[in-house]
Amino acid sequence: MSYQPKFVGQHEPRGEVHAFSGPEWLVGVGFRCWIAGYDTGDITCWENGWNTYNRVLGPARAKLAVTELACWVRAVRAATSRKIEYNSLDARRFCADECMAMSLIAASQHQGCPAMQACALALTGSDTVDPVIDAANAFADALDEADYRLNQEIVAALVASEASARGGSVAAPR
Repeated sequence: MSYQPKFVGQHEPRGEVHAFSGPEWLVGVGFRCWIAGYDTGDITCWENGWNTYNRVLGPARAKLAVTELACWVRAVRAATSRKIEYNSLDARRFCADECMAMSLIAASQHQGCPAMQACALALTGSDTVDPVIDAANAFADALDEADYRLNQEIVAALVASEASARGGSVAAPR
């Protein structure tokens, strides 16, 4: 099976959303790989995600983090009322949904309850976000245990950059 990504605004200019390392990048890439794996049924997507987490965190920490990542992405997919968008696995930028996913995990790590709710609502387009928030908290905790804490300011800059590229909106096309 070949990998066919679902691009956001394929013909629209994108902002330069740079995060090539660190916790933000790890969350964005993990989210992308897991969503793509579920979308395409191509196990290579999940293998790429696992290999990235294993390389960055080591096998023991990666096992817990990837387990919680998979549960979180499954919860997002179950709750969503729309197609979640993502960039190709090798993309150097993050799309709006990927940025919103990173924002949700950052808000969880920094105990931002209203922000978590807003991010979950924006990401899923659904009011049924409690399971998404619970799974996000578990994933955020696993990253904390691995000493990987997202920086809210970097995530905010990623979201702002993507919003700027979309004319002021981080919402994906519906």
